[in-house]
Amino acid sequence: MKQWCQKFLQGFYFAGRGVWRGFKERNMKVHAVMAIAVMFLGLIFNLNLTEWSIVLILIALVFSAELLNTSIEELANVVKKKCNCDYEETRATRDLAAGGVLIMAFISAAVGLIIFLPKIF
Repeated sequence: MKQWCQKFLQGFYFAGRGVWRGFKERNMKVHAVMAIAVMFLGLIFNLNLTEWSIVLILIALVFSAELLNTSIEELANVVKKKCNCDYEETRATRDLAAGGVLIMAFISAAVGLIIFLPKIF
């Protein structure tokens, strides 16, 4: 039982290390600044519980998508190096992962506009 608990807690450490690594990426920092700005606006415009829930879920989804994108790019770098591939051979994989983040960010921005625009006007 002790070993199970230790491995379970170790999983949190590894996950936290991954999140920390993700925040070293430029795009993750941009997402973090935008998330802070949105939360600040949420406080100013006094979002209700449902609106806060939606905003926080979308922030988590964008962060998660960016972390997955970063992991795919890291893996593509390893494959490129190990297989002596050129960048072009891993481009589609990288572009697909980045496209997923782009879609999530655009949808999040659209939902943000739906939530915030009526409060502004």
